[in-house]
Amino acid sequence: MRTYFHLDMDAFFVSVEELYDPSLKGKPVVVGGRPNERGVVSAASYAARKFGVHSAMPLRMAYKLCPQAIFVDGHPERYRDYSHKIYGVLQSFSPLVEMASIDEAYLDMTGTERLYGPPLRAAHLLHERMKAETGLNCSIGIAASRLVAKIGSDQAKPNGVLWVIPGEEPAFLAPLDVRKVPGVGKVAEKQLNALGIRKVGDLARLDESFLDQRFGKWGLALAGKSRGLDAGGWFDTEIGAAEGPKSISHEHTFSEDTTDLAQIESTLARLCEMVGRRLREHRLHARTIQLKLRYWDFSTFTRAHSIARATDLDTELFEEIRELFRRNWKTGAAVRLLGVHVSSWSEGDEQLNLMGEEKHQKWRQALEAADRLRDKFGESAVSLAAGLRGNFRERTHENPASLPGKKKPS
Repeated sequence: MRTYFHLDMDAFFVSVEELYDPSLKGKPVVVGGRPNERGVVSAASYAARKFGVHSAMPLRMAYKLCPQAIFVDGHPERYRDYSHKIYGVLQSFSPLVEMASIDEAYLDMTGTERLYGPPLRAAHLLHERMKAETGLNCSIGIAASRLVAKIGSDQAKPNGVLWVIPGEEPAFLAPLDVRKVPGVGKVAEKQLNALGIRKVGDLARLDESFLDQRFGKWGLALAGKSRGLDAGGWFDTEIGAAEGPKSISHEHTFSEDTTDLAQIESTLARLCEMVGRRLREHRLHARTIQLKLRYWDFSTFTRAHSIARATDLDTELFEEIRELFRRNWKTGAAVRLLGVHVSSWSEGDEQLNLMGEEKHQKWRQALEAADRLRDKFGESAVSLAAGLRGNFRERTHENPASLPGKKKPS
C-alpha cells in the first residue's frame, strides 16, 4: 500500500506578501490589483474571505463586499521564487514530487518510514521544516490515494495535518459536500444536487451503472472517487509522470476598451511571447493557433488556424495571430479582451526552405537566450520590441511559466 502526502500552502499569495510587508498580517488583504480595475481576485486573506471575497471574483465586486480591504498588485516573481523554495524542501523528503500548481504538490512517501518514521510524524517534520525554511504555513493531507490526501489537506486548513488511515476513506468522505471531490465544479454540483446527491456518501450509494448511464466516463470516475480511489483527470498518471498540458493560452483584459490598432497588436505580441515561453518550457510545438476577441459589448469571437509547420516561436505565433486578427476585427470596434490559445502538439521538425530555415534558427537561438535570462532574472527581464507598447502586468495565477519540476529534460 502506498502513502501519499498532499501539501497545500495556506493563502500562499497573501502569505508571501505578508513576508515582504508584515503590517498586512491579520488584515483583510486582496491580491490581484486595484479595486477600480477590471481584473479578478487572485487570492484573499482569511480575514477578507469572511466577507465573501474569493479568488476569481471581479476586483470591483470584492471592493463592494469588503471596502476596508487592502488591495495589492500581485508579484508573480516573488511567488515563483517561493515556489522553488517549497519544491526544494519537498525534494529533501521524497524524490517523487509533483507540483500540481504554484502552491500545492503531491509526494509519494512510500518506503520512507526508516528515514522519517510513521506518516504522521513525517508530515509534522515536513510541516515544521517548511515553516523554518520558507516562513510560510502549509496544510498536509495523508492517505493511501492522492485524491483523499488532497481532500484531507483541504479539511486540515489552515496550518494543519490530517491523516486518513487506510480503510477509513469511505467514512471520512461520506459526510462531505460533493463539491469537495476534485473535478466537481459549480455546474456538476448543480447536476448532482438535482438528482438528490449532496454528500459524497449519497454518491457512493449509487450503482456505477446508473452513473455510467447518466454521465458516461466521468460518472464512472465519480463512482471511484466517492470510494476514495484515484480515478480520472490528474490521477490517471503516476507522480512525476504528468502528460503535460493539452493546450496553452493567455488572455488580457484592457483597463479601458480600445480601438488603437498599434496597442492591440502590441498586446497580441506580448501574449504570443507568454504562450511561446510556455511551449518551449514544455518542449511542445503547436500546430493550431486560436484568437479570442471580445468587444466592448461582451460579444466574443474565436477564430482558429492550423499552420503547415508546428512552432514554439513567439515571432511565428505573432505572424499568424496578427493575420487572424486583421481578417476578423470589425474596424473601429472597441476591444475589451484578447486571448491567444494554442493546441495540437507536433514534433515540429519539418524543414523550411533554406532562407526560411535560417531565419527560424536565428529566432530560436535568440528566444532560447531570452528564456535563460528570464529564468535568471524573471519573466519581465526581456521582451520583444513588438510587445513593448502592449506590455501589461502579468496576471497572478496558479500555473505560470517557470514552475519548479515542470521543465522536461532536453
